[in-house]
Amino acid sequence: MISTLSDALAERGYDQLTDVQEAVTAPELSEADLLVSAQTGSGKTVGFGLAIAPTLLGEDARFGPPAAPLALIVAPTRELAMQVQRELEWLFGKAGGRIAACIGGMDARQERRTLERGAHIVVGTPGRLRDHIMRGALDLTDIRAVVLDEADEMLDLGFREDLEYMLGEAPQDRRTLMFSATVSDSIAKMAEQFQRDAQRISTITGKAQHADIAYQAIQVTQRDAEHAIINLLRFHDAPNAIVFANTRATVARLTARLANRGLSVVSLSGELSQDERSHALQALRDGRAKVCVATDVAARGIDLPNLELVIHADLPQNTEALLHRSGRTGRAGRKGISALIVPDKISKKAARLLKWAKIEAEWTHAPGPEDILAKDEARLLADPVWNTAPTEQEAGFAAKLLAEYGAEKVAAACLSFFRAGLSAPEELNQPEARAPREDRGDFGPSAWFSLSIGRDKGAEARWLLPLILRVGNFEKANIGRIRVQDQETFVELSESVAADFLGSLGPDGLLENDVFGRQLDAEPAEIRQPPAHRGRPAQPHRKGPGGDRGDRGDRGDKKPWQGKPRSDDREKPRAPRPDRADKPARPAGEAATAHPARSERPARDDKPRDAKPYGKPAGKPAAKRDGKPFGKPEGKPAGKRDAKPYGKPEGKPAAKRDGKPFGKPEGKSFGKSEGKPFDKKGGKPAGKPGAKPGKPRPANAMDTSVRMDRPGSKGPGSKGPGKGKPVNRGGDSPLRRKPKSDR
Repeated sequence: MISTLSDALAERGYDQLTDVQEAVTAPELSEADLLVSAQTGSGKTVGFGLAIAPTLLGEDARFGPPAAPLALIVAPTRELAMQVQRELEWLFGKAGGRIAACIGGMDARQERRTLERGAHIVVGTPGRLRDHIMRGALDLTDIRAVVLDEADEMLDLGFREDLEYMLGEAPQDRRTLMFSATVSDSIAKMAEQFQRDAQRISTITGKAQHADIAYQAIQVTQRDAEHAIINLLRFHDAPNAIVFANTRATVARLTARLANRGLSVVSLSGELSQDERSHALQALRDGRAKVCVATDVAARGIDLPNLELVIHADLPQNTEALLHRSGRTGRAGRKGISALIVPDKISKKAARLLKWAKIEAEWTHAPGPEDILAKDEARLLADPVWNTAPTEQEAGFAAKLLAEYGAEKVAAACLSFFRAGLSAPEELNQPEARAPREDRGDFGPSAWFSLSIGRDKGAEARWLLPLILRVGNFEKANIGRIRVQDQETFVELSESVAADFLGSLGPDGLLENDVFGRQLDAEPAEIRQPPAHRGRPAQPHRKGPGGDRGDRGDRGDKKPWQGKPRSDDREKPRAPRPDRADKPARPAGEAATAHPARSERPARDDKPRDAKPYGKPAGKPAAKRDGKPFGKPEGKPAGKRDAKPYGKPEGKPAAKRDGKPFGKPEGKSFGKSEGKPFDKKGGKPAGKPGAKPGKPRPANAMDTSVRMDRPGSKGPGSKGPGKGKPVNRGGDSPLRRKPKSDR
């Protein structure tokens, strides 16, 4: 190993390399392309830094002056890219390496200036890196190694096109290292396309997933889900904790809820700017915040040294999301807890998720107020301040407190001051633990009772059961079958409680609210019979043993199905119809006669006909309607209707309307109406100079048809109709439009 890198590892406390770090730094793989799969928290970032070091430095211990980048590292998220930059800065710090970051959401102009000054390694997200390459700010001609970190996540996020573009722009003789938690088909195809004889390395085969993480499934009621999160945070009191949610709305709600309870909390989601996300993570590292509520944007690559608790407020979408979320804790040999909040409705879904992930989780309940308060007392007793010797001033003040208030009050005040800055725990409705149902076997000796309420009064077993338990004052195991009938209900009780139940009924047998009970001598006959469908008699199965519809099995003496007989083969004669009592029935075995043709049938004169024939009666014109023929009547030209022609009548001008032709009347030119031109201007007829001007229209405030004159006009009524006179809206106006009936 290069001396500058080994010194940097020693300063960071690396006594021994992890499995993935040892595998990628093998001497025989120093120039090979690698396809590596390792679980989160196994030191992959330092691993690929050590793997590309011989390719970048060669035999040298330090880098030369920064110029065009030698290595390109691509990460799926901004947080992961920034974390990779920090890891490589201390790893290559003694070697003089300069690391540049190109991350979406940051100032692109500042990044271009950094690239112009030169860098040895460039770390960034796919979209921003491609943008710099297309603009010419990032030169890939000297690239010796390309690393794709969390390659499966980048493909899931839709960065395939960006990755293929960058790999296509890089030199062909480069090294390509792909790190992924799982190697899917898409990852394998990309490796086959852009890598040269890649060596496959896996460090998760045969190992348990996250052996340092304790998984818990917290069973809660639906309304206590958020209360359980608060109690978990109070109970564990971890230096750092992450609460994962599936949506941004849930992140915002939980952040506000936890902040209102006095917890130091920050949020992390895609709707925040990069500066806000960076400040949130820095607050967790500095200790200014203890809880982070985040979406799956923080599920990969985030490394917080003191993160001990991961809470899944919403169930992850798949097993990969579950493993990556939980992988934020239990890193580098440290212990951690991953707790899933499981309401009753999704308990089966959570069990399937854990089974598919091959994780054994402890099914338990959220801690209650008593557990949290007891934990507070234990932390107070274990505080190292008790082992610190007090100063002279502190000892004097302690003696004064003891003399004035006594030891008991001082101790109680100390506990109160300790809990003053902590959130109060929540009261929870603990769901009942549902043990697997055991086989009850035979109920044993029993007695039957009859209750005077049945299905007609809405009786149901679900509310009769608590009534019986309340009256009898015994356990549920002493109740056998409950059969609700139409007018009564039969209940089976064990013989050990039958006498007590009968005594609790009293002399009149009253249970509650007009419900009476009495003991039966034997099991009711309705119980011994097989249950039938409500309101329908029990019927045997329609299909026989052979499964054929024609084989009816053992259904008595009924003949098997042989198809529907034709009318000629029927054996039984038909019963005469009521309206044909005079017609004798056809004898049995006689074939039916064929119906005669329609033309040979005799006319039926006994049936009265309507006054209007359906066909064409003799001696009358065809197709009359309301006394008028549809066709062409004799002696009248075609196309006439109600004495008004549709076309051009003989001897009359064409297209008349209201007694005036539509076309050009004889002796008149187009554009004139009632002998007056349409266009008038200034009271003079258009095209006739020297004509006398018309009279101006008198002003009339009630006449809304008169237009407002524009500035500079010659007077009112200059554009009015008909010699400047106002339009008469009365009934005698010649301009009034004639009604439809007069046209």
